[in-house]
Amino acid sequence: MTAGGQRQTGALSRRALLLAAGLWPALAAAQTRPTPRKAEGPALSAARTIVAGAPLSVFLSRPPQGARLAIARPDDPDATAIVVIEPRNTVPVLPTPGLAGTYELRLTVEKDGAPAILLRQPLVTTEPSATLAAPARVSRGQGLPVRGIGPNGELDRVALVFPDAPVDAEGPRFFPAENVEAVLEAPDQPGIYELRYVMNAPVSGLRILARHRVIVE
Repeated sequence: MTAGGQRQTGALSRRALLLAAGLWPALAAAQTRPTPRKAEGPALSAARTIVAGAPLSVFLSRPPQGARLAIARPDDPDATAIVVIEPRNTVPVLPTPGLAGTYELRLTVEKDGAPAILLRQPLVTTEPSATLAAPARVSRGQGLPVRGIGPNGELDRVALVFPDAPVDAEGPRFFPAENVEAVLEAPDQPGIYELRYVMNAPVSGLRILARHRVIVE
């Protein structure tokens, strides 16, 4: 008998012995059973550069119970943050600081009564700007079509006020985060007015990004 025949006979004999002992099915199952996968931890992904004051969408996977998303300065301790939210879906949105600079996006969870950082990602905000478009003149009480585009944060607004009014002055307004175009009712009092894009973001607070003169006749 050849060497190949001897090897084949040996393999068949081993299989016969295992079958006789009732071990062959168990051995075959052990050889084909897939290796169990390790449980995966949380993950986050977001833009690393964004206009200051613009909303930041974060793609979040497998957050632990009680997790929080935060924006802080890179050297801030775990318990310090500029913005903190509790994510309620897989793509939560955070307001970003209204000043250009270097920050850090964090996923935290409470540990021993204080926030502990699970994940972090660099975040750079660039200088914000805005544009306004509207007719230069409008009659009293008439509709003034306006377009305003800027960081479009949730609290940003476009308002028609007097030129010397304070930054928080009230007047006909709309919120670009809802719609970048609107028709504002012109005041009944004639005069020179100013259309403003006012950003309202963490760190910067209220900040006028654009102005457009409007004469009410």
